[in-house]
Amino acid sequence: MVSKVQLGYVVADGLFVLMGIFIIAFSVIVGNIRDEVPENGKQAARNLFYQQFPLTAGIVNAVFIFATFLVTLPGLATSSRKWLKLAGYMSVVCALYTMVLGLILWLQTLKIRGDFAPLFAAQSDEVKSLMQTTAAAAVMRGCATPISSFANVFLDNIFTALFGVVGFDVVFIMATACLLKERKERERFRHIDEKNGFGRI
Repeated sequence: MVSKVQLGYVVADGLFVLMGIFIIAFSVIVGNIRDEVPENGKQAARNLFYQQFPLTAGIVNAVFIFATFLVTLPGLATSSRKWLKLAGYMSVVCALYTMVLGLILWLQTLKIRGDFAPLFAAQSDEVKSLMQTTAAAAVMRGCATPISSFANVFLDNIFTALFGVVGFDVVFIMATACLLKERKERERFRHIDEKNGFGRI
């Protein structure tokens, strides 16, 4: 019979792999659209920010999450604790990796005023023209505040989502610890029963 602890672990495991799907889907989609020809100023600004994202690192992170999920399967299928321990250690790496990605994006919001000017200068005249619209903040007039505000809101949503993923990672790590503790207790009681001659009951 499946215990409540193991059922909770299965739910946490499912949420954990869903976060991996979210990360790889976002990375692939953004990678496909970031070099598209923009149709308006806001899209042009968005594409510039997307081009600075560590998308390859995001894909690597997602792949490692999937690898961790695969390691959990033999742990669920058997009573062995070694697979669960390995998955637990791997999930800690996933959480730290995702947190670093979120911090990278957060740091980008702090440097947006200084970093955006050279990015803008390197764009074609068509893109510059689009970004001089009201939607993209009239950068050519020297007004950095609107584009900074747009960038802060845009990047805030993304790195907040990444920190949310870390939260799910932590839940999975805690669920792993609980299941390991339960299995250890069951193993201890089984050894006690075997010593008392109840091993076959």
